[in-house]
Amino acid sequence: VQLVESGGGLVQPGGSLRLSCEATGVSDNLRDMEWFRQAPGKDRDWLGQINRDGSAIYRNSVKDRFFISRNNAKNTAYLDLNNLSPSDTAVYYCRADVGSGSYWGQGTQVTVSS
Repeated sequence: VQLVESGGGLVQPGGSLRLSCEATGVSDNLRDMEWFRQAPGKDRDWLGQINRDGSAIYRNSVKDRFFISRNNAKNTAYLDLNNLSPSDTAVYYCRADVGSGSYWGQGTQVTVSS
């Protein structure tokens, strides 16, 4: 099982990005997919997760700006980041539960700066 995140980059304050997390080496065993972020010198924080049925829950501090979705046919989860601020600068990670265990992606850097 491998997870590959993409979509990070440099964005101006107030801007938006869509991150993707594609799981390979999985079939119908892909269960919850989660998103985390880790800013320099800080702990890795949970942002939210989505189950196979498409139901998502979020960290309170981001639930009005971030949106998680998934495409089961593509084994891919998405994280839409909106109204970004410099405090959102971090490496964003996804984690997937495949029943037998959980796997992490390598992360994608998001930098919010003017």
